[in-house]
Amino acid sequence: MTSFRNALRGNAFRSVFQFLDAHWRRQPARLAFIITAVLVSTTADVLTPLYSGRLVDAVARGAATDEVAWNAAIAAFLTLLALSGGAIVMRHIAFMGIIDLTLKMMSEIAADTFHRVQRFSTDWHANSFAGSTVRKITRGIWALDLLNDTLLVALLPSAVMLVGSALLLGWYWPTMGLIVAAGSIVYVALTVTLSLGYVAPAASLANAWDTRLGGALADAVSCNAVVKAFGAEGREDARLSRVIGKWRHRTRRTWVRGTINGTTQGAIMLVLRAAVIGFAVFLWSGGQATAGDIAFVLTAFFVLQGYLRDVGMHVRNVQRSVNDMEELVDIHSQPLGVEDVAGAQPIAIEEGSIEFENVTFHYVGHATPLYRDFSLSIRPGERVGLVGHSGSGKTTFVKLIQRLYDVTSGRILIDGQDIARVAQASLRSQVAIVQQEPILFHRSLAENIAYARPGASMAEIEEAARLASAHDFITALPKGYATLVGERGVKLSGGERQRVAIARAFLADAPVLIFDEATSSLDSESEVLIQEAMERLMVGRTTLVIAHRLSTVRALDRLLVFDRGRIVEEGDHVQLVRREGGIYRRLFERQALELTKGFA
Repeated sequence: MTSFRNALRGNAFRSVFQFLDAHWRRQPARLAFIITAVLVSTTADVLTPLYSGRLVDAVARGAATDEVAWNAAIAAFLTLLALSGGAIVMRHIAFMGIIDLTLKMMSEIAADTFHRVQRFSTDWHANSFAGSTVRKITRGIWALDLLNDTLLVALLPSAVMLVGSALLLGWYWPTMGLIVAAGSIVYVALTVTLSLGYVAPAASLANAWDTRLGGALADAVSCNAVVKAFGAEGREDARLSRVIGKWRHRTRRTWVRGTINGTTQGAIMLVLRAAVIGFAVFLWSGGQATAGDIAFVLTAFFVLQGYLRDVGMHVRNVQRSVNDMEELVDIHSQPLGVEDVAGAQPIAIEEGSIEFENVTFHYVGHATPLYRDFSLSIRPGERVGLVGHSGSGKTTFVKLIQRLYDVTSGRILIDGQDIARVAQASLRSQVAIVQQEPILFHRSLAENIAYARPGASMAEIEEAARLASAHDFITALPKGYATLVGERGVKLSGGERQRVAIARAFLADAPVLIFDEATSSLDSESEVLIQEAMERLMVGRTTLVIAHRLSTVRALDRLLVFDRGRIVEEGDHVQLVRREGGIYRRLFERQALELTKGFA
């Protein structure tokens, strides 16, 4: 089990660094510029202890009146100033470069991820919390900021300082160089091992619960109306408390392991300090080192110690950044589900004929197909009603036409064009749909209506609203068409949201129309007005109407009665209502009886 977890951890690091490398390669010149600046500034730090030692030797050699000692001291002093000034300038240049590098990467990754999430399949969105998805993206791009800083302006200088100091000290005293090199390698190796093998697994689990916490919060807040309707505030508090408890436990374990890791690093550093300083004193006692040499060794070690002490923090930052980024990277590794074929061209719909040719389709995870060898033709301009019990296949039928799912086999043609071979965006832009549960953006009413055609004029927006019987209630609002509707349109009633959605479909003026029980949320008076408007809109357009209230489909050209993915009855209202023992007739009689009881 441990080896399996380690393999997963290795895969996470590999995938994150491959992702990072791919984005670094988009800015090779800027990356090279940053690395060069970092190398130059760190080299200055490596040489600083050497000239500090020479300054001490010059001072110890004689009084200021000694010209040789004075010149040596001034030369060492000026060199130290030059090294320090150069390091500051080059470090500033490196940081300015990394600002531009990171911001460009963050912008590109945020845009690319949004682009990808928008194009994921309907199933993916149905199985994902919106709050969790947002959390993964925002946490991931900010982790990128920390990871870039850590690798380029923290760990890279540390590595240069380690190698440079070991070589420089080894040049003067090989044994000293060996002690510094060996001790530093042991320190870094143990730090990496503890961070990746001990802290990282706990941090990954803590992040998973952090994501769940974000999802639970978003789920409860977005459904607050339901919570209030059932007086369930206490129940939701208890549910969130359980999630917070798990999150707290996992996070505490991560922090405790990080603390143990830091203490272990401190102990190793103490041993290394004792070895270096002890050997320096030994060299001095044997006459093999001057006061300046001791100053050189001590300064070099304390500068190196600062870098090494920070290595532990940097490795932890890398580990934490990878943990925070792995869910973002995973989004980029997932298949879109429904993808455009290479070279897909826009579809051109003029007449609006629809053809299902031997279509077989089943949902992922379902062994039995919903549709098997399903064939059907819908003529241009035909108005077709889809009727049947819930789960009979009506909604899936229209989703297949929109290509929200790909068929398992067979083809769906519109005006003779296979919809699997054309660009999805062009297909859906020419299929207007009014959903049973209308969804609006937290934008103005005018923007929501114009979403179907962004370039529409205000006059066109208002005309679409009139056709949908929405103009009157909109103009009665204090800000009229500029009114913000709230998240998912929560500030409007169900009937108002439905009419705005219908107005949006009217404005689209698409050759193919889909109404998914478009009048279900309307009062009787508005329903009559909308049905009249729908009648006018349907003229000359291919129209599919999913209906549970059969009054909506009585005047349509043809009705298709679905049952378990098959069309079991077909005809107009009059033909089907006369069929003895038919499903449509049974549904119609049941609704008529309920209506009669309502008036009794």
